[in-house]
Formats: sequence, structure tokens, C-alpha cells
Amino acid sequence: MISYEHPDLTQHPPRSPRVRLGGYAVLPRIIDKARAQLAGKLGEYLWNNPLDQRLFTFLGVSAEAFLAAVQTAASDADLLTWVNAHAKRQPWEIAAWTAWIENLGPGDISRHTVFAEQLARQNPKRDDMRTFCDRLDMDDYASFGGRA
Repeated sequence: MISYEHPDLTQHPPRSPRVRLGGYAVLPRIIDKARAQLAGKLGEYLWNNPLDQRLFTFLGVSAEAFLAAVQTAASDADLLTWVNAHAKRQPWEIAAWTAWIENLGPGDISRHTVFAEQLARQNPKRDDMRTFCDRLDMDDYASFGGRA
């Protein structure tokens, strides 16, 4: 059974970027990565990568402050309380940001190239990948034995 209180990302992926906590997409995934970082079980995942940084920027917190909050929070609910106290975002802002992040594509040509190269390695027959969330979900699944 997967434990998200003590995730071991060498054995299973973090939660999907589409899973929400308090309306925030990617927040549960980043919590999983932070917990794994603290436990030394991050595997091949990257802490404080560009997706993580997008959330931290939106929240107005640093990666270091977030990691410290994860270290002291007893649960996802406790961490959401911390996030809401620091972010001071309105529900409509959270909804708009979440919609944007869930539909975020590669952007510039260099990112399109990297995106296409990753898809070609994982499954060149897939033509339904449009967003980073699509690619992350496929990569997580394939990295732990699924067929992309």
C-alpha cells in the first residue's frame, strides 16, 4: 500500500498533478515530493523543479519555507492551513491558476522540442499528449511498470 504520509518515490510516483488540495492543482504532488526529499527517498524526481517553482511563486513562498512547513505539518490539512495563511489567495484566483496549470503546454520552441523528445522516448504512437499534466501522468505510470 502506498503511504503518502511517508512517500518513497523510488517505489511509487507522487500523486498526479491533477489531484487538488484546497483547490490547488499540483499541491499534493509537491507535498509528496517534499516529504520524500526530507526522507531521502525522492528517487529520480526533482525537488524545486520549474513546476514546483510555479506553485511557490503563486503562493508567494520560497521552496525552503515550504519544505520547513512540510517538515512540521502533521497532515495535508495542516499544510493547507499553512499555505492559506501565507498565500492569502481568493478562491477565484486559485481556480484560475489551477485551470491554467492543468492546461499548461510546453510554451516556447525549446520546450516543445524537449516535450516531443520525451514523448518519443516513452511512446511515439501517443498523439494525445498536450499538457505537462498529460506528460507527467504518463511518465509516472510508465516509470513504475505501466505501458505508456
